[in-house]
Amino acid sequence: MREGTQGYVATYAQVATKPMLHRNRAEARPSLVIMDEIHHAGDGLTWGDGLREAFDTAKRRLGLSGTPFRTKADERIPFVSYEEDGDEVRSIADFSYSYGDALADGVVRPVVFAAYTGTSRWLNDAGEAFAAMLGSGTKKDEDKAWRTALSPTGRWVPHVIAAVDERVRAQRAAGIDDAAGIILANDQETARAYAAIAARVTGEEPAVVLSEDADASQRLSAFTQGRTRLVVCVRMISEGVDIPRATTLGYLCSARTPLFFAQAVGRVVRARGAQETASVYLPAVRPLLELAAQMESARNAVVRVTARDDHDLDPDLERIPGSGEGFTALDADAQFAHVLTAGRAITAESLSLDEDAADYLGLPGLLSPEDMATVLAARDVKLRRQVAEFADDVPFTPTTWRDTQEVRKDIHRMVSVLAARSGKPHGQIHAELRQVIPGPPTAVADYDTLVARHDHLMTLVV
Repeated sequence: MREGTQGYVATYAQVATKPMLHRNRAEARPSLVIMDEIHHAGDGLTWGDGLREAFDTAKRRLGLSGTPFRTKADERIPFVSYEEDGDEVRSIADFSYSYGDALADGVVRPVVFAAYTGTSRWLNDAGEAFAAMLGSGTKKDEDKAWRTALSPTGRWVPHVIAAVDERVRAQRAAGIDDAAGIILANDQETARAYAAIAARVTGEEPAVVLSEDADASQRLSAFTQGRTRLVVCVRMISEGVDIPRATTLGYLCSARTPLFFAQAVGRVVRARGAQETASVYLPAVRPLLELAAQMESARNAVVRVTARDDHDLDPDLERIPGSGEGFTALDADAQFAHVLTAGRAITAESLSLDEDAADYLGLPGLLSPEDMATVLAARDVKLRRQVAEFADDVPFTPTTWRDTQEVRKDIHRMVSVLAARSGKPHGQIHAELRQVIPGPPTAVADYDTLVARHDHLMTLVV
């Protein structure tokens, strides 16, 4: 180090490459080491090993992180204190600055969560039909209803995307000229399907930013600087990405960890001077509503000591567990459930708001949360009519779904009769039926195929 040098900047990768070089520098004189986004340096990474070796003897250390969450016990963060609590290990911060603190200081926008429920319908691997409301029933049923709602083949996704776009349009009409929305999807294939839906229900092609695209960074930059209303992405828009004009988030994914949820919401809460409110549209399921209700609470990070049997996923992107081989999403409708703000769930009241008042939705001080719930519920009726045109192309409308199920039940009854007569296993009879009437298994076959098989079985049973 040359005489007079006061400090230098290095990446975690550079420190991990030559930790002793940086250790010698830190020991040469009393040093303060500032480590930004230190959660990236979990002990399971070579970065963490190198960081500890380089700076464990430094006079002072300052570790900064907005998202210090890890879900594996072997990925603890260097220089962070932990305490054990049963099968969990909890990190202890020396100083916490929560979303509530930032809100009080005016550095983030107030955030309102608009929860959407609806009835989901799906088939299990035996061809049996089930239905459940989002946010109701057992955890297993809720997970399947949630997974079904996120399917691009149903009506829940078009409805909520239309609601997100309508929110962005309303904010632009109210004076936020460049307001924009982010749609988060589970994977790249689903993201492309969501983009096609968005183009149809909003009348404008959204931006699509996927990590596998060579020009992903350029697309993200163009959206940040441009006027397009919506962008559809998977994980490209996470920490470190700043899109000041993004005010609305469509959380159309199943990631349920505090880390990912905080990062996602963080993309739309950054203040830029104007009094703007951030809006997050999400499924009305308990894991997400709990995270939303805790937004203003200061929380220590928790890691699990024991592995979870039902997940084998990126620990920062824990999703809905798989629902078994043969699970088939049929359809899901959508309807506005409530507004969640400051930990309170507010349903729509029978208030009378004129069009001018409704245009100010999301500008603090002009509408109460109760008024906001009323406006969203009223607009939901209009969105339902708007999406109805799109639903004509959805494979499973409610009537078709019921008709299909009746035919499928008749097929199973006739297969049972033939099995009793012949002594053959049910599976063998189904296989023989597929040889006569080719197509997918009966559990997932389309209506016309089922009718043909039904008619053929009738000739054998009678």
